[in-house]
Amino acid sequence: MSERAASSIAARTKPVDTGGAPVVGLHVLGTQAALVLGEEAILLAAPDGSSKRVDLHAGAILCSDSDGARLATGGDDGKVIVTDAQGGTKVIAADERKRWIDRIALGPDKAVAWSAGKTAFVQTGKGELRTFDAVSSVGGLAFAPKGFRLAVAHYNGVSLWFPNARTAPEVLTWKGSHLAVMFSPDGKFVVTAMQEPMLHGWRLADAKNMRMSGYAARVRSLAWTHDGDYLATGGSDQLILWPFHGKDGPMGKEPKLLSPHSARLAVVACHPQQDVVAAGFADGMVLLVRIDDAAEILVKKPGPAPVTAMAFSPDGKSFAFGCEDGEAGIVDLG
Repeated sequence: MSERAASSIAARTKPVDTGGAPVVGLHVLGTQAALVLGEEAILLAAPDGSSKRVDLHAGAILCSDSDGARLATGGDDGKVIVTDAQGGTKVIAADERKRWIDRIALGPDKAVAWSAGKTAFVQTGKGELRTFDAVSSVGGLAFAPKGFRLAVAHYNGVSLWFPNARTAPEVLTWKGSHLAVMFSPDGKFVVTAMQEPMLHGWRLADAKNMRMSGYAARVRSLAWTHDGDYLATGGSDQLILWPFHGKDGPMGKEPKLLSPHSARLAVVACHPQQDVVAAGFADGMVLLVRIDDAAEILVKKPGPAPVTAMAFSPDGKSFAFGCEDGEAGIVDLG
């Protein structure tokens, strides 16, 4: 598709200078965009594009998560580091065997979860450490929206672990490698992205299985709409939105298919207040897509490198993106 029948706001973009470093994660920290670089550092970027570099790890940054007040990162140096909105940093863990920190998640009451190999760790806000050994390498971590419960994805399913309880975790089973995990915002469903080009889900009330297939490639990006009615996903040559309104979720329903394109959809991000999804493609194009009528706004034209990370500000008035070749920008949405 050479041209889009879409309005454009590309002129509102303030470029962010990453020095050519790939952007592997993007979050909002305070009033700034936090760009996670592939090696060593993050950039805290103001709305005008000016940025401050914060050096963190002695090597590659492998995972990151933010709750708006804190940014947690894990690296191949075996360290877990938390950064605040002022750029202050704290090393909260250093793996004794210097194993890679593969997955990370922030939880309630200042809790932090991370994994190294088969072991999942949780440090509570009081500094107490809990551990859980999964049956295989941990593929994903996610805190439940209510209560102190952690989903740990691994081979053949997901373990739902209460770090403060001595009871064995509840296990949701489905054969195969589960490489990411999310709770629905209402806490009624758990969804994983698998090694195969598909998603799998469970309704927690009865552990009912849900298969979501039809992808061209492995799904590497998932995001819930602001109201939790849809799960937006990459992994295809169009935006796929699975319906989760109603007690059965997507079971027996067809997904919405929007914004077909000639390149694979690599990254998705959802507007915090409106039924709008940002779609970042492997050819570098970024679109804002309205769910109701599929209207599109062009944020970024195709370029030399894939889009790798995107995020909206909490008020939805700005948007940031980053690419594999280091191109990055902050867009004023007004």
